[in-house]
Order: sequence, then C-alpha cells, then structure tokens
Amino acid sequence: MADTVTIVECPRDAWQGLTHVIPTDEKVKYLTGLVKLGFRHIDAVSFVSPKHVPQMADSDAVMQELSRVKLPSGEAPEIIGIVVNDQGLDRALSAPGVTTLGYPYSISAYFRRANANMSRAESRALVEKLQRETKAAGRKLVVYISMAFGNPYDEPWGPEIVEDALVWLKDVGVRTVSLADTVGTASPEDVAHLYRAVKDCVAGVEIGVHLHSRPESAAEKVLAAYEAGCRRFDGALTGLGGCPFAGDALAGNIPTEIVLPTLAARGVATGIDTKSLAVACAMTGELREKYAHESEAAKPN
Repeated sequence: MADTVTIVECPRDAWQGLTHVIPTDEKVKYLTGLVKLGFRHIDAVSFVSPKHVPQMADSDAVMQELSRVKLPSGEAPEIIGIVVNDQGLDRALSAPGVTTLGYPYSISAYFRRANANMSRAESRALVEKLQRETKAAGRKLVVYISMAFGNPYDEPWGPEIVEDALVWLKDVGVRTVSLADTVGTASPEDVAHLYRAVKDCVAGVEIGVHLHSRPESAAEKVLAAYEAGCRRFDGALTGLGGCPFAGDALAGNIPTEIVLPTLAARGVATGIDTKSLAVACAMTGELREKYAHESEAAKPN
C-alpha cells in the first residue's frame, strides 16, 4: 500500500502578498475550483484586521458561499481560517464551513511582538482559549510554530526551544502543529535535523511543515522532511507568497507542483492526480497574472 500524506493548499497565505484585492466572487470561484479538483485541505481565509490585511476583509462573505461546496466524494473539505486574537476567534466560529482554526505561535519574542503585539503569556493564554473554544464548537485547531527552523533576531534558538513549545502545546490539548520556516533560510539538512530532533517528543500529535524556499532547493526540502518522518505538508500553487523578511524575492512558499511530484516519485499517495494539478496550476497562473507582481511576498506564518 502506498504511503499517504496530508497536503494543505495555502491560497490565503499566497493572496496576502498581492497588490490588488481579489474580488469576493473570484475568490469563491477559485476556491470552489480547488475543492472540485480534489484538494481536501485548504488554508483559505483569515479573520484578521482589514486594516492590516485588506485582502482578507471579505473572509466571512467568502465562507458563506464556500461552505456549500463539496469534494467529488461528497464530503466537506477541511477549510482552515487563521485567527490572531479574540475577535478573529469569534468571527471564525461564526463563519459556516470553517472546520479548522489556525494560529501562528511564535517562539521569537521579537517577531511575536512585531507581528501580534503579544507577550508569550498572552499568546499562550490565547492558544488555551482557542483550544477550549474550538473543542466546544466541534472544530479543530492547528498551531503554526513560527521561527521553528531558525531565528534571525539574535535570540536564543535551538531544537530544545521548539520541543518545549511542542510539549506545552500537547499539554493544553493541541493535536496538530505545523513547523514554519518563517524566514525561508533553513537548508534541507536543517529541516531534516530539526524534524528528527522533535518528532518523537509529543506522541499522538501530528507535526507538519510549512516551508519557504528558493525554487532550486524546494524539492530537497520536501524530501528532507518526508524522509525525517513528516507526513503533512503545506504548499502554494506556483509558489506564490512566502516571507518578506527573507530578503529574497525568490524565497516563497514551496510550490505545490513541486511538492506533489516529488512525493509521488517516492510512491506516496497525495490524492491529487497529474491532470487536476495541471488545471489547478493554470487557474492559479491566471489569478496571479491578474492581481500580482512576481516580486511580491505574503505575510509569513
């Protein structure tokens, strides 16, 4: 039997870096297309301040329409909505079709303060509330550990710090975590080393990766994570988005069209066939050409 993985498509992450706001109906059409093509897990929306992320101002309206869309199997897709505060939590829980809430938990004090203006205690209190509220509402929670693969701010960093965060997250009930290479500087060796160092510290917790990369090293990073034991991968069609702090316009999200064939070559069942991937890439290319410039990058996790 072929090994299986979870592939999370991340248009939300990609779109946040576009110059022009995509109209609501075009977002709905695109996301509907992804679901119809068999993309089962989609990081589709965020419930954040329209002032800071105008591209996501219509997430509530998008979900009103997307909540009606089913996979070819007739099942509902997993739709992830990102939240960063209590207001976002309330909006996400009120939005139909949002099955999973996502929260970026930074292990960098500098980045956490710059990105969310929170102390570690405040951030941890929010995670605990998210866990309680999502469980009560029958939703899931995924926590992204920002700066998991390195820290450019001259702060302490190491696998033991990531492990400490993972153990705490498990202790409060979180069962899905994604390790984020926020600044996109981790080498394939770095990815493998960290994943192997922490994968066994929290039995029962699904640990995925949200990697950023230059195109030429993307496949190597995917394989490094897979061979280290990872079975959950975030990607973005055409590699749009990434981290503006990487200082490199070519360091974007790992392109899904690299993730899928790279894993398929290892005999992995990704759930997306070649034809569907080609159609999805064409859809994404059209949207990207209409609303983006090549040099732009999205906000990081």
